[in-house]
Amino acid sequence: MLIFFGDPETKGDGEDAKACLHMAIEMQDRIAGLDAKWRNAGIEHPFRVRMGINTGFCNVGNFGSDDRMDYTIIGAEANLAARLQSVAEPGHIVVSYETYALVRDIVVALALPPITMKGISREVVPYAINGILDSTGETIQVFSEHLTGLDFYLNANMIDASNATHVRKVLQDALHALEKSAPQPS
Repeated sequence: MLIFFGDPETKGDGEDAKACLHMAIEMQDRIAGLDAKWRNAGIEHPFRVRMGINTGFCNVGNFGSDDRMDYTIIGAEANLAARLQSVAEPGHIVVSYETYALVRDIVVALALPPITMKGISREVVPYAINGILDSTGETIQVFSEHLTGLDFYLNANMIDASNATHVRKVLQDALHALEKSAPQPS
């Protein structure tokens, strides 16, 4: 799936990049939430999504023929976004340096080894998004792990104070049950 921001209207490079990143994070959050539902329905390997985000100039408009016309985007920068998603781990987001430079004040990211690709004359340093920062600069903690016997997704910032005690008890009970059934090796 290809989604682009900035056309037909833009809020500026920085705001468009942040809007795209927020959308990607919300999509990953929603898919992680659906993952447990799918596992409960008997789907052992649910749908996982890798995402790549790049910022740059492309050709945007109606392309095709009289038989089939699509409003789309083409160009090396769109191809780079596709390449970035191919280096992302399932369930994660990778951005180009151009995007990272525009969103670095709201993310925690790790530079990955540089990649090269046909049609791009420079090495590209991808950045794996490890978290997003809240308004105080603290990392929003999101934990997601899915194995046989474990469906775990926790976005600590989405837990309100009235549910925090209950969540702590569920986590403590889960740790206690794990210790009883599978003690740590000595």
